[in-house]
Amino acid sequence: MGRIPWQTQEAGHFEVDLVHHCGRSAHGEYAHTLQMVDAATGWSERVAVLGRGSRAMEEGFRLIKERVPFQIKELHPDNGPEFFNDHDHMVRLWGEELTGLKLSRSRPYHKNDNRRVEQKNDTLVRAYLGNGRLDQASQVASLNELYDLMWVYYNLFQPVLHLAEKQYIQEEGAGDAGGGGKMRRKWDVARTPYERLKQSGGWELCEEQRHKLDELYERTNPRALRDEIYRLLAQVWKWQEQAERSGQNRQVAVAVAVAVAVAQQSEKVA
Repeated sequence: MGRIPWQTQEAGHFEVDLVHHCGRSAHGEYAHTLQMVDAATGWSERVAVLGRGSRAMEEGFRLIKERVPFQIKELHPDNGPEFFNDHDHMVRLWGEELTGLKLSRSRPYHKNDNRRVEQKNDTLVRAYLGNGRLDQASQVASLNELYDLMWVYYNLFQPVLHLAEKQYIQEEGAGDAGGGGKMRRKWDVARTPYERLKQSGGWELCEEQRHKLDELYERTNPRALRDEIYRLLAQVWKWQEQAERSGQNRQVAVAVAVAVAVAQQSEKVA
């Protein structure tokens, strides 16, 4: 247990998390976003699944595995039952699929152990989808269409910063017991995950994938791609509005039914 070191330079060490799209109620089956972020390059992967049972999780992991253009060397999820259950289904799956894979996990109640993917949960999932409920297979399919476009946009065209150095500075007069200091962090030059990956040495096993990504980069118009992302997002936001109105209508119907029942009971008593 612990965290992937901040100074990791080798591509392939992924933090993993699951984002719930249950809205105000976790009752029943609903959509989830399985997200993975590489510690060294910032390369991110997302896939939507319906439910979080072993079959749904296996399907999501397989989709990501087929798309990642470099070797997955480590998976670092939290302690959620979707990753570590009584049958250790995911452990067996990855042990069979990927030779030499390291499987680590965060310490209980230490969300900062998965700080990279937690940040992307906010900026690349919640910021786009909000907190509404998504629970239809058609919605999951549309989310994956959206995530396919985001995969290109955020991995090939959006620069990310990487922590290059951190140093604890002891303030004057603080003494030897510690405290009274502050952490200074220095960041490197912002580069896209695509650029970082090419410089990390993580390409030696996937020359075919490298060629495909180079071609994809050359033929993609990032502005047109961004417009298409927002076109699909408009549909997601429409679902959110419809779900909100539906929930409000149900609340009104329940309130009316209760009021009628109370009135009828009052008439009987009178």
